[in-house]
Amino acid sequence: MSRIGKKPIALPKGVTVKIAADAVEVKGPKGQLRQQIPGGIVFTQDGDQLLAKLERDDASLKKFHGLARSLVANAVTGVTEGFKKELDIVGVGYRAEMTGRKITFALGYSHPIVFEIPAGIEITIDKQTHVTVTGFDRQVVGQVAANIRRMRQPDPYKQKGVRYTGEVLKKKVGKTGA
Repeated sequence: MSRIGKKPIALPKGVTVKIAADAVEVKGPKGQLRQQIPGGIVFTQDGDQLLAKLERDDASLKKFHGLARSLVANAVTGVTEGFKKELDIVGVGYRAEMTGRKITFALGYSHPIVFEIPAGIEITIDKQTHVTVTGFDRQVVGQVAANIRRMRQPDPYKQKGVRYTGEVLKKKVGKTGA
Protein backbone atom coordinates (compact mmCIF):
# COMPACT_ATOMS: atom_id res chain seq x y z
CA MET A 1 0.00 0.00 0.00
CA SER A 2 1.01 3.57 -0.59
CA ARG A 3 2.40 5.56 2.32
CA ILE A 4 0.62 8.68 1.06
CA GLY A 5 -2.60 6.77 0.45
CA LYS A 6 -2.71 5.62 4.08
CA LYS A 7 -2.71 9.18 5.47
CA PRO A 8 -6.11 10.52 6.48
CA ILE A 9 -7.38 13.78 4.97
CA ALA A 10 -8.45 16.24 7.66
CA LEU A 11 -11.72 18.04 6.90
CA PRO A 12 -11.76 21.63 8.25
CA LYS A 13 -14.93 23.26 9.56
CA GLY A 14 -17.26 24.43 6.79
CA VAL A 15 -16.26 21.68 4.35
CA THR A 16 -18.84 19.12 3.29
CA VAL A 17 -18.00 15.97 1.37
CA LYS A 18 -20.30 13.85 -0.76
CA ILE A 19 -18.87 10.49 -1.75
CA ALA A 20 -20.12 8.78 -4.91
CA ALA A 21 -18.94 5.55 -6.55
CA ASP A 22 -16.67 7.28 -9.10
CA ALA A 23 -16.10 10.76 -7.62
CA VAL A 24 -15.82 12.81 -4.45
CA GLU A 25 -17.58 16.19 -4.28
CA VAL A 26 -16.03 18.72 -1.93
CA LYS A 27 -17.84 21.93 -1.01
CA GLY A 28 -16.28 24.74 0.99
CA PRO A 29 -16.20 28.50 1.45
CA LYS A 30 -14.28 29.18 -1.79
CA GLY A 31 -16.26 26.92 -4.10
CA GLN A 32 -17.19 23.39 -5.05
CA LEU A 33 -15.02 20.75 -6.74
CA ARG A 34 -15.87 17.31 -8.08
CA GLN A 35 -12.82 15.04 -8.20
CA GLN A 36 -12.99 11.84 -10.24
CA ILE A 37 -11.36 8.86 -8.56
CA PRO A 38 -9.97 5.75 -10.24
CA GLY A 39 -11.96 2.53 -10.00
CA GLY A 40 -10.94 0.26 -7.15
CA ILE A 41 -10.29 3.12 -4.69
CA VAL A 42 -12.97 3.72 -2.05
CA PHE A 43 -13.24 6.77 0.20
CA THR A 44 -14.92 6.63 3.60
CA GLN A 45 -15.70 9.49 5.95
CA ASP A 46 -14.81 8.92 9.58
CA GLY A 47 -15.92 11.95 11.60
CA ASP A 48 -13.87 14.93 10.44
CA GLN A 49 -11.48 12.98 8.19
CA LEU A 50 -11.51 11.04 4.91
CA LEU A 51 -9.76 7.73 4.38
CA ALA A 52 -8.76 6.20 1.04
CA LYS A 53 -8.78 2.41 0.87
CA LEU A 54 -8.28 -0.22 -1.80
CA GLU A 55 -11.33 -2.31 -2.74
CA ARG A 56 -9.17 -5.40 -3.15
CA ASP A 57 -5.50 -6.22 -2.78
CA ASP A 58 -4.41 -5.94 -6.40
CA ALA A 59 -1.00 -4.76 -7.61
CA SER A 60 -2.56 -2.76 -10.46
CA LEU A 61 -4.64 -0.71 -7.97
CA LYS A 62 -1.81 0.16 -5.61
CA LYS A 63 -0.34 2.71 -7.99
CA PHE A 64 -3.57 4.75 -7.87
CA HIS A 65 -3.96 4.74 -4.09
CA GLY A 66 -1.67 7.68 -3.31
CA LEU A 67 -2.78 9.54 -6.44
CA ALA A 68 -6.46 9.42 -5.52
CA ARG A 69 -5.74 10.53 -1.95
CA SER A 70 -3.59 13.46 -3.17
CA LEU A 71 -6.21 14.63 -5.67
CA VAL A 72 -8.95 14.68 -3.03
CA ALA A 73 -6.62 16.36 -0.49
CA ASN A 74 -5.87 19.07 -3.09
CA ALA A 75 -9.61 19.57 -3.60
CA VAL A 76 -10.11 20.00 0.16
CA THR A 77 -7.22 22.48 0.36
CA GLY A 78 -8.51 24.35 -2.69
CA VAL A 79 -12.03 24.95 -1.37
CA THR A 80 -10.69 26.13 2.01
CA GLU A 81 -7.46 28.05 1.31
CA GLY A 82 -7.07 28.17 -2.49
CA PHE A 83 -3.91 28.02 -4.56
CA LYS A 84 -1.58 30.73 -5.87
CA LYS A 85 1.14 30.98 -8.53
CA GLU A 86 3.26 34.08 -9.04
CA LEU A 87 5.03 35.11 -12.24
CA ASP A 88 7.52 37.88 -13.01
CA ILE A 89 7.85 39.63 -16.36
CA VAL A 90 11.49 40.51 -17.02
CA GLY A 91 12.67 42.62 -19.95
CA VAL A 92 12.82 46.20 -21.16
CA GLY A 93 9.33 47.25 -22.25
CA TYR A 94 7.75 43.96 -21.17
CA ARG A 95 4.56 44.56 -19.20
CA ALA A 96 1.00 43.45 -18.52
CA GLU A 97 -2.17 45.53 -18.29
CA MET A 98 -5.57 44.37 -17.09
CA THR A 99 -8.88 45.58 -18.53
CA GLY A 100 -11.95 43.80 -17.18
CA ARG A 101 -11.51 40.03 -17.60
CA LYS A 102 -8.72 40.42 -20.20
CA ILE A 103 -5.00 40.96 -19.83
CA THR A 104 -2.93 42.64 -22.53
CA PHE A 105 0.72 41.57 -22.56
CA ALA A 106 3.51 43.51 -24.28
CA LEU A 107 6.31 40.94 -24.53
CA GLY A 108 8.56 42.25 -27.27
CA TYR A 109 6.50 41.00 -30.19
CA SER A 110 5.22 43.28 -32.97
CA HIS A 111 1.71 43.02 -31.50
CA PRO A 112 0.19 42.87 -28.00
CA ILE A 113 -1.11 39.53 -26.76
CA VAL A 114 -4.63 39.49 -25.30
CA PHE A 115 -5.30 36.77 -22.70
CA GLU A 116 -8.82 36.05 -21.45
CA ILE A 117 -9.08 34.98 -17.82
CA PRO A 118 -10.96 31.66 -17.42
CA ALA A 119 -13.85 31.26 -14.99
CA GLY A 120 -12.86 30.47 -11.41
CA ILE A 121 -9.48 32.21 -11.72
CA GLU A 122 -8.50 35.60 -10.31
CA ILE A 123 -5.43 37.43 -11.60
CA THR A 124 -3.82 40.52 -10.07
CA ILE A 125 -1.03 42.58 -11.59
CA ASP A 126 1.42 44.62 -9.48
CA LYS A 127 3.69 47.26 -11.04
CA GLN A 128 2.91 45.88 -14.55
CA THR A 129 5.57 43.17 -14.13
CA HIS A 130 4.32 40.89 -11.33
CA VAL A 131 1.34 38.61 -12.07
CA THR A 132 -0.44 36.58 -9.37
CA VAL A 133 -2.81 33.77 -10.41
CA THR A 134 -5.19 32.50 -7.71
CA GLY A 135 -8.05 30.03 -7.66
CA PHE A 136 -9.50 27.03 -5.86
CA ASP A 137 -8.66 24.34 -8.47
CA ARG A 138 -4.95 23.51 -8.34
CA GLN A 139 -4.82 22.07 -11.84
CA VAL A 140 -6.48 25.10 -13.46
CA VAL A 141 -4.28 27.57 -11.56
CA GLY A 142 -1.14 25.73 -12.69
CA GLN A 143 -2.36 25.50 -16.29
CA VAL A 144 -3.21 29.21 -16.51
CA ALA A 145 0.20 30.12 -15.06
CA ALA A 146 1.90 27.78 -17.55
CA ASN A 147 -0.07 29.32 -20.45
CA ILE A 148 1.03 32.83 -19.42
CA ARG A 149 4.65 31.68 -19.10
CA ARG A 150 4.48 30.01 -22.51
CA MET A 151 3.75 33.37 -24.18
CA ARG A 152 7.43 34.33 -23.78
CA GLN A 153 9.54 31.69 -22.07
CA PRO A 154 12.69 32.93 -20.35
CA ASP A 155 15.63 33.27 -22.70
CA PRO A 156 18.71 31.36 -21.44
CA TYR A 157 21.07 33.98 -22.91
CA LYS A 158 19.54 37.35 -21.98
CA GLN A 159 17.32 36.12 -19.11
CA LYS A 160 14.28 37.99 -20.52
CA GLY A 161 10.74 36.64 -20.57
CA VAL A 162 8.00 35.46 -18.21
CA ARG A 163 9.17 33.28 -15.34
CA TYR A 164 7.82 31.93 -12.08
CA THR A 165 8.77 34.02 -9.03
CA GLY A 166 11.89 32.48 -7.53
CA GLU A 167 12.70 30.43 -10.64
CA VAL A 168 16.45 30.22 -11.11
CA LEU A 169 17.63 30.17 -14.69
CA LYS A 170 20.96 28.75 -15.76
CA LYS A 171 22.54 31.46 -17.87
CA LYS A 172 24.23 30.28 -21.04
CA VAL A 173 27.38 31.95 -22.23
CA GLY A 174 27.20 33.36 -25.73
CA LYS A 175 29.70 32.63 -28.49
CA THR A 176 33.08 34.35 -28.27
CA GLY A 177 34.67 35.89 -31.33
CA ALA A 178 38.12 34.36 -30.68
